[in-house]
Amino acid sequence: MAEADYVIGIDCSTTATKAVVWDREGRAVAEGRETFSLSSPRPDWGEQNAEDWWRSTKTALRRAASSVDTRRIGAIGITHQRESFVCLNEDDHPIRPAILWLDSRPREEVARFGSEEVHRITGKPPNPTPGFYKMMWLREHEPGVLERAAKVVDVHAYLVHGMTGFWRTSWATADPLGLVDMASFDWSDELLQTAGLSREQMCELYPPGEIIGELKEDVAREVGLPPGLPIVSGVGDGQSAGLGANITEPGRAYLNLGTAVVSGTYSENYSWGNEYRVLSGPIPKTYTLETLLAAGTYTVSWFVEKFAGVNAKELGLDLSTEQILEAAASQLSPGSDGLLAVPYWNNALTPYWDLSARGVMLGWTGTHGKAHAYRAILEGIAFEQRLMTGGAETGLEKPVEHVLALGGGSQSTLWCQIIADVMQRPVSVTQETESTCLGAGMLAAAAIGMHGSIKEAAEAMSGTGAHYEPDEARAAVYDRLYGVYKEIYPSLRPLFPKLTEALKPQTSGAEA
Repeated sequence: MAEADYVIGIDCSTTATKAVVWDREGRAVAEGRETFSLSSPRPDWGEQNAEDWWRSTKTALRRAASSVDTRRIGAIGITHQRESFVCLNEDDHPIRPAILWLDSRPREEVARFGSEEVHRITGKPPNPTPGFYKMMWLREHEPGVLERAAKVVDVHAYLVHGMTGFWRTSWATADPLGLVDMASFDWSDELLQTAGLSREQMCELYPPGEIIGELKEDVAREVGLPPGLPIVSGVGDGQSAGLGANITEPGRAYLNLGTAVVSGTYSENYSWGNEYRVLSGPIPKTYTLETLLAAGTYTVSWFVEKFAGVNAKELGLDLSTEQILEAAASQLSPGSDGLLAVPYWNNALTPYWDLSARGVMLGWTGTHGKAHAYRAILEGIAFEQRLMTGGAETGLEKPVEHVLALGGGSQSTLWCQIIADVMQRPVSVTQETESTCLGAGMLAAAAIGMHGSIKEAAEAMSGTGAHYEPDEARAAVYDRLYGVYKEIYPSLRPLFPKLTEALKPQTSGAEA
């Protein structure tokens, strides 16, 4: 029998499931992937067929297992899209489609139930993302659903049940639902009662990184893996990305430059505030303090799609539009000749939590062109991250001294250097692009003793590539511009709800 020196990390995200086989050094040796769809039957709604989570996971596992010696695989770890949940009947079938993290329908419920006490218990400022508010929406609009639900489960629990037959989950995957007391890492009886739920409807909670079951024989046969493989409890995708980037001590932060920009830091103490949201850390009984910008590379892609108007082929260039714009933007001075972008294209989350906020471009003149706008967006996201990181530091034991960048945006040399200059901190790019999935593999590796602890697994299985040091002269320019940037939103904040109100249809019957 071959020695178990591989683990599998599963990442069941919003539109696809990936299963990656990792070796003990954190190198990917095989991968499987399967996509699935989401639906938006009404504005602000985001729903999914939960059975697709399990179907895609089996397909991804089968594809990953097909090209390796499966006798070398020692365990399976799981990470997943956070806040999403599904209500199941007694036969374990969905009563209705799952409601996803990106669903923003419960705005009225946030206003009614988003109290300071809920914030204190959960560590999450009132906003539509946590499942708690969507459950309150169900109580109001589909009251039979929660009453009929035998189980209300997150994605991680749904997959664990498919693999093991047990309704078990990690407290670090359940807590984004907004029903876990972050001081005790247990279900909050107060919030369960508010939502009209009982403990019997919830899963058993376990620490992250613990073996919570074994792969059933019928599933093992279907996906081509050995039966009895240990299944290891995980964390949500954000925390898992942080572990994959080796954020296991104070003073370091990961920065995921994806569709949204998510940054997280390590803390051993529980604190709460509007400047960040608190999640259970991948090391048991630690915390991840997280900041969020809803529109990251989304804003960049939006600009390229709507306004770039650059055709590389017509120019005889074998480059993407983004590469052309980046090359042009890199020739500009810091500050884009006085053009500043406030990147609230998808409203403002930390630290303002303002769903009325909109994106702003300030300082237009006739000298500005596409490259200026492109660079201003990159700089605006960097300014916003500086603002958010400063807010998170109010709850940390130690200031952030080193930023680990990952995600698609981390491949931009210009953007990483801008971030280093604006934040006045060194930025290193993680070696592994699939850091989220790697974090799940690290937890699995530690659970079976491939490494001595979660911290040791993170150290051994992670690494960095490109490194960027802040430039003193550029940092000084950005420091002055940041003084202007941080005043823009507070100055305009009263206007955003007025704009929203002005756009509402007239109720008098008079035509505009």
